[in-house]
Amino acid sequence: MQIRRARKEDCGRLLELVKELALYERAPEQVTVPLEEFEQAGFSEKPVWWAFVAEEDGFIAGFALYYIRYSTWKGCRMYLEDILVTEEYRGKGIGKLLFDQLIVEAKERKFHGIVWQVLEWNEPAINFYKKYEAEMDAEWVNCSYEL
Repeated sequence: MQIRRARKEDCGRLLELVKELALYERAPEQVTVPLEEFEQAGFSEKPVWWAFVAEEDGFIAGFALYYIRYSTWKGCRMYLEDILVTEEYRGKGIGKLLFDQLIVEAKERKFHGIVWQVLEWNEPAINFYKKYEAEMDAEWVNCSYEL
């Protein structure tokens, strides 16, 4: 399994994996971003997201996608939007390879940390993050406003 930076031509597969994640998270109808917009957002002159893929023999089995979040308290931080290993490849250490690469990237880019969200019922993910001694904060409430 090779971990590498995502390329524009990976975007179709990345969206397939995003849809797989949305299905797992019980919200498949929530994925509405068109492929063209997804590609543009990640591979324009000023990208707003970056990603790593886990690839074996030309097959992308997983990915981790992040963007930069600015904290007025901490400064620039990596925000892990999605990390997913497709079902048949889980349990093989691929998630660890991806997360470890994110840590390397965060250090190289001199970010002040990595932040993300996990659904409270997603015990496999919570247990994965606990191995990294991640802090879990149940105090904050997620908010959004849809346009």
